[in-house]
Amino acid sequence: MERETTKFLGTLGPEGVQLANIGVSATCVRVAVSDGHTCAVHAEFERKPTPEEAARVLAEWRGVPQKLKLPSAPERPVHVRSEPDRPQPRKDAGTERGMAATVGRLRKGNLGELRWVVCASNTIRGAAGSNVLGAELFVAEKRI
Repeated sequence: MERETTKFLGTLGPEGVQLANIGVSATCVRVAVSDGHTCAVHAEFERKPTPEEAARVLAEWRGVPQKLKLPSAPERPVHVRSEPDRPQPRKDAGTERGMAATVGRLRKGNLGELRWVVCASNTIRGAAGSNVLGAELFVAEKRI
């Protein structure tokens, strides 16, 4: 998870993927849920955004698949929930046909960091859907 995060936040250059220059520390555990990955995130920023700023940026963010209106792309790739008990895998893993992530419990931590919980479908977005969306993007960008 630590390496993959720097990879998918990196850039694609002539030599391949250039890893993002960020620090990531993670622990992964298996839990008994039928579908969905859930992560508790603690993030430090050079310029410390408020939870409200972070919620707005996350909710408004759109990537290349949204700009190209690809068939498998969710309209909103990140949904921000304000309820104190969300996200939950059974309630949120299917957001936008399972292709969006749901963020909630966004707050300032005791050390000034931001904390949040994110949930997404591990089977739809995490495996099958990501491959389909990637293929759509490669075709749209005339890479294949």
